[in-house]
Amino acid sequence: MSATVETPEADAPPQHGEVVLRVRDLKKHFPVHKGLLSRVVGQVYAVDGVSFDIRRGETLCLVGESGCGKSTVAKTVMRLQDPTAGSIELNGTDITKLDQDDLRAYRRQMQIVFQDPYSSLNPRLSAGRIVSEPLTNFGLASGAELEQRVAKLFERVGLRADAMAKFPHEFSGGQRQRLGIARALAVNPRLIVADEPVSALDVSVQAQVLNLLIDLQDEFQLAFLFVSHDLAVVEHIGHRIAVMYLGRIVELADNADLFGEPLHPYTEALLEAAPIPDPEARRKRIILQGDVPSPMAPPPGCHFHTRCIYAEARCRVEVPTLQEVKPSHFVACHLRPPGGPFGPLTPTQPVTIQG
Repeated sequence: MSATVETPEADAPPQHGEVVLRVRDLKKHFPVHKGLLSRVVGQVYAVDGVSFDIRRGETLCLVGESGCGKSTVAKTVMRLQDPTAGSIELNGTDITKLDQDDLRAYRRQMQIVFQDPYSSLNPRLSAGRIVSEPLTNFGLASGAELEQRVAKLFERVGLRADAMAKFPHEFSGGQRQRLGIARALAVNPRLIVADEPVSALDVSVQAQVLNLLIDLQDEFQLAFLFVSHDLAVVEHIGHRIAVMYLGRIVELADNADLFGEPLHPYTEALLEAAPIPDPEARRKRIILQGDVPSPMAPPPGCHFHTRCIYAEARCRVEVPTLQEVKPSHFVACHLRPPGGPFGPLTPTQPVTIQG
């Protein structure tokens, strides 16, 4: 059901440091129960063989349609969900093999910023208490030192120190997300998983939060796993982009390469579907036919072949492996072998064009 990929360490831009997170052949399958006896009648293949590295000071973005497995990858990497198979190495240690007591020591090194800035905050705690909780839980500060560190965190994320006494409902959406970022920074992590952290915010506030994340990454050399479906956001913040479809990564490349020359048919369609911020602009784009298949019964071979206008007989039976087709550019497509060709593909199916 999956393709194993070995992503070489050289796939990251040279300006970034050592590997902080290494994920190999990660799978997360959810059993489907039915009947009075709650028998297992199937599996939802939410994540089905995902591999990638993230280096210090680097942002890897996961993009794709809703339901492709992006958020499941994020939660599994954080061990909020246990993986079905595969390895998750944080600073060289496979955390999938750790029990909850041993895992606690690694919680300091990885933190998460959630999508909804309100539901992720305890409404009964003051803002200062919310940010100070991680410091208290790990025994990193107390008393006056604790208050000083929390005040500095507030200032660093653009909040006033006197806001520590307020409660979450007294903040705006953008301020709540800054509060969530301050909480994530409190224990000096090496990895931050951001699960669509700006999707619930106004566009102007999105830019402020994104720029804050970029500044914090430069200052602390943080590694980011950034989950989003907004391609404009991804293009702004990402160093490398991983495109997911039905639980698998189908393309992985540097930001400029992926947006400049997408090689997988799904990536091409995804970029063409993104709106252009110009009311006068007109363009032709290919419309994907059919719906996304069910993750309970993904198609054999290439998962995308049921909607791909370039699909050949081989695509329907043989699983494509994610391989390096040109320097630092990985694609899982039979039509894109290493070394090329990289030009336009010839449709084998009827094409619907809009524009």
